[in-house]
Amino acid sequence: MFATKALRQAAAAAHAERTPMIKFIGKRTYPASVDHTPHAHPASPTHELPADFTSRSSSPSFSSYRQRAQQHGPLGKNGDSIGSISGHSLGPVAPVKGQYFDRNELPVRFRRAPIDLSEIDAIETGGATLVC
Repeated sequence: MFATKALRQAAAAAHAERTPMIKFIGKRTYPASVDHTPHAHPASPTHELPADFTSRSSSPSFSSYRQRAQQHGPLGKNGDSIGSISGHSLGPVAPVKGQYFDRNELPVRFRRAPIDLSEIDAIETGGATLVC
């Protein structure tokens, strides 16, 4: 108990005398304005942006962006999109011959081999039971 107390006191004394190795010069300063225009990376071999980089048109508003955006299908509300049709009317979902949705549907030769209890024991003991 006394050894632990002595170690804690020594550690506290060491931390009290500790000085950081990093020295900062002056106060933090923040720029008044930042240039957000796109520019090529300094290590770029051509030192110029790709040709189609600046031709992308940005949306003036979120609503106009949402009309063009897609997330698992179109987000727009026009009547001819797939989102306007019920899933039941699209018909059954079945994999093409040779494709499988679940690993358990695969042929036996492609399934995972079951793990034997002796193999589990060898893994848990780090192989120590195999030597004895």
